[in-house]
Amino acid sequence: MYKSILSLVFLFLTTSTFAQLTLQQKLQSDLNLNTQFQVLLAQSKSQDADFKIIRKSNIEIIQKNVNDSISKYTKEIASLKNSSSSSVATVTGLKDSLQTVQSELQVEKQRTDSISFLGIDFAKSAYHTTVWIIIAVLGIGFFSMLVSFRKAKVDTVEHQKTAEETQNEFQQYKKKAMEKEQLLKRQLLDEQLKRDS
Repeated sequence: MYKSILSLVFLFLTTSTFAQLTLQQKLQSDLNLNTQFQVLLAQSKSQDADFKIIRKSNIEIIQKNVNDSISKYTKEIASLKNSSSSSVATVTGLKDSLQTVQSELQVEKQRTDSISFLGIDFAKSAYHTTVWIIIAVLGIGFFSMLVSFRKAKVDTVEHQKTAEETQNEFQQYKKKAMEKEQLLKRQLLDEQLKRDS
């Protein structure tokens, strides 16, 4: 009987130690804190409805885990604050550089949208309009000069024809007048010869 009691006590201690090791292993694993507390409460012995018996070593493990988590979260918060402040500085720097780039872009737009001609700045549209008006005026002037030149050439050809015709008529008139003069001279000579004879 002594052996059976001893083996029963040994079995109880082994089971209790094994359960304790399993509980400690679970508490030392990477479970979140809420799950660790639930495991601790589930595996702790109940004295009555309101009280549970928890080993001091298990409480120490949970306390260490809580302290580790608090330390880890504090470091993460500090890192996030540093990251946030550096992000704010970066955003501020980017906003400043964006304003600089926008002002430079505005200056470049004004410079590219205007053309300096004879020391006067013109908007591109006004400059193009002025150039096209000048081209149109020059084109109209050229066309009118071409038309007037053509008309002058036609008039010159007509005047030359008229001059030639007048010259021909004058030559014919001169010829007729000469013939008439010669005829009159002959008649005069004939008359003088008749009188003298």
